[in-house]
Amino acid sequence: MGKKADIRRLADNEAAASLRAVRISPRKLNLVAESIRGMKAEAALAELTFSNKRISQDVKKLLESAIANAENNHQLDVDRLYVKEASVGKAFVMKRWRARARGRVGKLLKPFSNMRIVVCEREEAE
Repeated sequence: MGKKADIRRLADNEAAASLRAVRISPRKLNLVAESIRGMKAEAALAELTFSNKRISQDVKKLLESAIANAENNHQLDVDRLYVKEASVGKAFVMKRWRARARGRVGKLLKPFSNMRIVVCEREEAE
């Protein structure tokens, strides 16, 4: 058996979506995840739409999927959603090599990442 992912149970007012084996280093993906943590869902979508990072379009699709899960599977109000959790993890690393001078080898590491977004419905302030 392989290592089991760290997946916690979701509360009644939460929904999640995950992205597996995306071809980017976890360090670069975490920069985009940090930029949307704690934001309202609409603001996070706007942030990702206008971000200059290449991976931001994939993260935007993931966030849209989490919002759709919240609306369709959990019957949550889309206008009150915010990004509760945006976690990034290491998936696997493809190891390649490049020929260098004098018959030596240069190692190339091509990392892959996993990402999980949890959106939560805010309680109404009375």
